[in-house]
Amino acid sequence: QVQLVESGGGLVQPGGSLRLSCAASGSIFTIYTMGWYRQAPGNQRDLVATIISGGNINYADSVKGRFTISRDNAKNTVYLQMNSLKHEDTAVYYCYAELSINRHRAREGYWGQGTQVTVSS
Repeated sequence: QVQLVESGGGLVQPGGSLRLSCAASGSIFTIYTMGWYRQAPGNQRDLVATIISGGNINYADSVKGRFTISRDNAKNTVYLQMNSLKHEDTAVYYCYAELSINRHRAREGYWGQGTQVTVSS
């Protein structure tokens, strides 16, 4: 069984910063992609940022220059440093990992339980 556990959400004022963490644990052979998505009330779940095992990074246009994704492969952990936060960044942030549990199994996607980020004065 694979688990993704997020931490680091909370309430922050506009212009402030937060750092999210997500640790993957369980029966993991290889993690290919890790990333963050977010979902605001009434909206679909949207990409925030992803990072693949080779280091390539992709950001949503709305967070470029403000958010930084990073990854510690030894710890199976992905981070999201969020700076210059805006009201519109308020959402539940979900961790995502694409991984295989052994060399014979195809890649599968896993989600964390989500962590609330609220930007408000």
